[in-house]
Amino acid sequence: MKTISELLEAATAQAVPVVRGIGDDQLADGTPCSDYDVRALLNHLFLVIENFRVLAAKGSTDFSREEDVVTGDWRGRFDDGTALLVKAWAEPGAEEGTTGGMRMPARAVGLMVLGDLVVHAWDLARATGQDFVPDPAVVTELEPGLAALAPQAREMKVFGDPFPVPPGATAFERVLAVTGRDPGWRPSRG
Repeated sequence: MKTISELLEAATAQAVPVVRGIGDDQLADGTPCSDYDVRALLNHLFLVIENFRVLAAKGSTDFSREEDVVTGDWRGRFDDGTALLVKAWAEPGAEEGTTGGMRMPARAVGLMVLGDLVVHAWDLARATGQDFVPDPAVVTELEPGLAALAPQAREMKVFGDPFPVPPGATAFERVLAVTGRDPGWRPSRG
């Protein structure tokens, strides 16, 4: 079994090019997350990365904060933020015990941020016409992890209702579907 930091490192290697590939003219475009346009989803992802870095150190977080951080060199800050996230989860004890105010097993919390990073990288790639194929080892860990978290995530309104996929769906299509996403989502161009 790979550590959360190893999995995050693999996921980051694929998420960073997606974020770097987003044009400023695409920030108002829609995403598979119907509540978010590209800018709002990037702001959400920055907040997730920061908060889950703090959770790795068993600190307290504030997920209610809202601010627009997609300014200046936001692509470079994304690179830096994901590197700090990987480093935080590589610290001794990060995967042990429970995390801060969430009071959940640390590894489960690590899988949550891994899921956010991978699924939102896919959201952003789809929204901006980029390719995104997640690391197979990451998907192998995410599929059972997110399936186990799904009932609680739906209760918290973090996941939508599961999207129906055919029996031959890939593991990643099943991951997307368990979060409530249509794996075939494409942007509507008017």
